[in-house]
This record gives sequence, C-alpha cells and structure tokens, in this order.
Amino acid sequence: PLLLGVAAVFAYLCGCFNGAVIVSKYILRNDVRNHGSGNAGLTNFFRTFGGPLTFVVILCDVLKAVVALLVSQWLMFSGYTAFISADFTVAYWDTFAKYWAGLFCLLGHMFPCMFHFKGGKGILSGGTIAIMIDWRIALVVWGGFLILAILTRYVSLGSVWAGASFPVATWFVYQDWIITLLGLLLGGLVVYMHRGNIHRLLTGTENKFSLHKKQ
Repeated sequence: PLLLGVAAVFAYLCGCFNGAVIVSKYILRNDVRNHGSGNAGLTNFFRTFGGPLTFVVILCDVLKAVVALLVSQWLMFSGYTAFISADFTVAYWDTFAKYWAGLFCLLGHMFPCMFHFKGGKGILSGGTIAIMIDWRIALVVWGGFLILAILTRYVSLGSVWAGASFPVATWFVYQDWIITLLGLLLGGLVVYMHRGNIHRLLTGTENKFSLHKKQ
C-alpha cells in the first residue's frame, strides 16, 4: 500500500507539470487558458500561439508521462516480492504499475494542484502512456485517432475514439478485470474531459483543426 501511494503521488505530480501552462504563462506571459477553448492542452496552445514553442509543450507532455511510468515501475518492482503469488507475477505487477501510474499522471495533467486544478484533456500524455503499456493498445488508440482526425479534421473525434477504445483494447490484450478497470478509468477520464466537444460534435458546432494558428 505504501508503494502504491508513493507511486500515485509521484505520477500525479509529474502530470501536474503542464507544458501548455508553463510555456504560455511563464515564457510567453500569456496564459493559454485565457484563450480559445480555455483548455490547457496542445491543440488550444497551437491554435492560440503556434510556433516552435509548440514542440516544447509536446516534449513536456511526453516526457512527464515517460518519467511517471518508469519511476513508478521501479518503485513497485522494488517491492513486488511482498505480493508475489500465483496471480501476481512480475509481468503482471509491471503492467499494473504502468496503468496505476498512468491513471494518476492523467489526473495530474487534467487537474493540476498548482494551476488551480485547471489543466488539459490528456490526449498526448495518454497516447504516450498507451505506447509505453503495449504496442497493440497503442496501435488501436493512435491508429483510430489519426484516421479520424485526418479524415474529419476533428481532433476531438479522434480523441474520443482514443479514450473509448483504450479499455476495450486493454481487455483484448490482457483479459484481466483489474487491469481493464484501470484502463476504463484512464479512457473514461479522456472521454469525460471531452464532454463539451462531444456536445459540439453532435450539434455541428465543433471547430475543425487547421495547421494555421488563429491571428
């Protein structure tokens, strides 16, 4: 339980390191949350500011997920022997650690305590987590996201697919209820954060993505 708590807190704090907020607020001196959709995510940052600093935001959101999962895996692996049994093998514990850390990393990204709990929607960090968990899950999540986003130019539609397909892909790969439940929480968070986008998609008022930032 102690290791679970430490891993959760560490992953959450990693998630709080929001690239869009840090770059816009402390480098550009213009908080991205005061523009566009008000979301502290990559899409809103690009639409608002564009430019090479977008890559800094991408790097932040990717690296924090990588660090959160790797350190949490190490923390849990160092103490997994206390839980070893016929049901909890090293491989299982490693997979559980990635899902556990991924969940709290996304919570930190979406609800960062140092930024008034107003963060992003977790697509880039969530996609990184999917890649680190299993390439088959990443293929389903990223494949559907890219196809839908490119064909429709609705990033939000691809994002909803990513969140909804994540627990389904998790079940097909692992067929374990505990892991699938964590996958459901991860994917559910992403879908929940896009509830406004879903409403706009249904009413035909959602903005399409463009490579040109707003002036």
